Amino acid sequence: MNTPVSAVTEVDLDITGMTCASCAARVEKKLNRMPGVIATVNYGTDRAHIALPKGTSIDDAIATIEATGYRAQRPRVESDRERAYDEPEVRNLRRRVTISAILTAPVVALAMIPPLQFDYWQWFSLALAAPVVVWGALPFHRAAWTNLRHGAATMDTLVSLGVGAAFVWSLYALFLGGAGDPGMRMAFQVLPSQGAGNSEIYLEVAAAVTTFILLGRYFEIRAKSRSSQALTALLSLGAKDVTVVSDGRERTIAIDELAVGDHFLVRPGEKVATDGRVINGESSVDISLLTGEPMPADVGPGDVVVGAGINTSGRLVVQATRVGVDTHLARIAALVEDAQTKKAPVQRLADRISAIFVPIVIVLALATVVGWSITGADLAFAFTAGVAVLIIACPCALGLATPTALLVGTGRGAQMGIVIRGPEILESTRKIDTIVLDKTGTLTQGRMSVVDVLIDDNRPDTVTLTAAVESASEHPIGRALAAAADEIQLVEAFRSTQGQGVRGVVDGSTVITGRPSWLVHEWSISIPPTAHDWIDDQRERGRTVVATAIDGSFGGAFAIADAVKDSSAHAVSEIKELVGEPILVTGDNTHSAQAVADQLGIGSVVADVLPESKIAVVRDLQAQGKCVAMVGDGVNDAAALAQADLGIAMGSGSDVAIEASDITLVRSDPRSIVDAIRLSRRTLSTIKGNLFWAFAYNIAAIPLAMAGLLNPMVAGAAMAFSSVFVVGNSLRLRGFQPTG
Repeated sequence: MNTPVSAVTEVDLDITGMTCASCAARVEKKLNRMPGVIATVNYGTDRAHIALPKGTSIDDAIATIEATGYRAQRPRVESDRERAYDEPEVRNLRRRVTISAILTAPVVALAMIPPLQFDYWQWFSLALAAPVVVWGALPFHRAAWTNLRHGAATMDTLVSLGVGAAFVWSLYALFLGGAGDPGMRMAFQVLPSQGAGNSEIYLEVAAAVTTFILLGRYFEIRAKSRSSQALTALLSLGAKDVTVVSDGRERTIAIDELAVGDHFLVRPGEKVATDGRVINGESSVDISLLTGEPMPADVGPGDVVVGAGINTSGRLVVQATRVGVDTHLARIAALVEDAQTKKAPVQRLADRISAIFVPIVIVLALATVVGWSITGADLAFAFTAGVAVLIIACPCALGLATPTALLVGTGRGAQMGIVIRGPEILESTRKIDTIVLDKTGTLTQGRMSVVDVLIDDNRPDTVTLTAAVESASEHPIGRALAAAADEIQLVEAFRSTQGQGVRGVVDGSTVITGRPSWLVHEWSISIPPTAHDWIDDQRERGRTVVATAIDGSFGGAFAIADAVKDSSAHAVSEIKELVGEPILVTGDNTHSAQAVADQLGIGSVVADVLPESKIAVVRDLQAQGKCVAMVGDGVNDAAALAQADLGIAMGSGSDVAIEASDITLVRSDPRSIVDAIRLSRRTLSTIKGNLFWAFAYNIAAIPLAMAGLLNPMVAGAAMAFSSVFVVGNSLRLRGFQPTG
């Protein structure tokens, strides 16, 4: 029986002590054995995402994790989320790596360069190698013992067994064999050879493998830290304190104390403390750190501002509309973090393989020793091949392949204003072959503006006078006309006629502006034939036309429309190359829709549609076998966004649309659509490349080790390199560049 959704509590827990994908798989398995619990454990983020049914507490989940041999706690506060290099864990690991490397270097040099071997050099090597094997490899031994007590085996088991076996064999050869004799010399060989007998020691193998794997783990932790820097930077954008204005007095408080409805002050150069609406003042607000948008936005009374924006010039008084976890910045951070915690479908395959991989490798190593012994090879050679199998097979790269790429890819997206909700979205972007675009607010500005003007030669002041009289109007067309002039003059005797137009007196002139038919029939204004032709042409383009008369004579006409964004044409061109011919779907009239489509080169248009009709369009395409992406920003787009295989919401749009989408674009630039698809596909490609390397590496290397063709020290270096390679390949996503 499934637990009702309402009875489920979702929680994230930070887990410490995991060293490989096998650890994560084991913790996940234990958690999912709890009644009604659904958990995913991500090795890349060291975090578990757990759905707890009613009656199961967070403490129960923590107890289960700790009973498995690891530690768990609620996620740390935002300021501490990034793993700093000076934390005790990382400092200790760095010290362990450094000391081990210093002690290992002469051991390896003596083993590899016979002329350096002096009398009793082997005992000197033992004195140097012993601290490395015992203290340097202690994390591996401790983890292996913990796993053994819980009846499990992980990567640490392989490392501990391999290093321990090489060291114990060396002790046997030194104390009971002939390796401890004065004057003993040993030649280094890349490939193991038979006939060495009991005089062969592997101190350099034990020490070097320990150092290589410690170094790989250190780079791994650093990479995880770098991968999460984008999210940490995003979280740190918010202001720490705010100046509140109340009863004419100013006082500074912590940002946590700010409440919805409070008025706060934003001086030039300061950050906007939280989402709000400007009450007083005019300025330009730079939100490039949040959206990547290079141009500051001009704001004034009534305009919305977003927390973390930087006030570049004037003094603003803002009323808080959202605080804390409800702010735009906090919601974006939560979406990014949630995406990084989840697992991509390809990662689940890697987890299943890692869970059974270690026991299989141990069996293969034993089989290698037995097999070579049966064929008559000396014990030293058989032992060397077995140790090489243990060391080369460590599945570090397999465990890191997906989470590191996902961390870097989603982090880079956050920097660019692209929020990818989850790793499963990456698969959707690869399959998309049809993209449906909403018009208003997506490809157009989402507000009316003057796009063309016809002015009578005798009235050059028509624009100024029209803007003045329309400045008293609250109609969107009136606001568009008022914005057409650089300065606004005072209007007197203002009158408005609903649905027709307005009139008033400006600087002694009587100005009437509105529908051309209203001017003709109500005010007997004569419109010249050339103006009639111009008006008809504008209407055929789907534009709204407003005419103006000044002191009883025709002064000019204005074409008003929802203007196409400057970057829309480039975005549509890129979409055609990336996905194919887009489809324009809008609730606007056919003339307006076709005009925008013609301007942007879109061949397929569906206009005059209701919200439910948008869903029908998406469903019809899906019924044809298409994988559909829907891009929109309004409440009326939400259902279609949810129905589509991939929903992309413009971040400037409604909350409902954002919640229904798979990808949110913080910027209103339609080129972000292309960037989101390209980045998602690049991240998925990186994951698959990493997995191929990890699988191919193990598939190719294990048979070589079993065949006795790998020196254990070379195997250790190769294993460490494979992990560093996967992490490095993932970090290349940090260099992803946006379109245009």
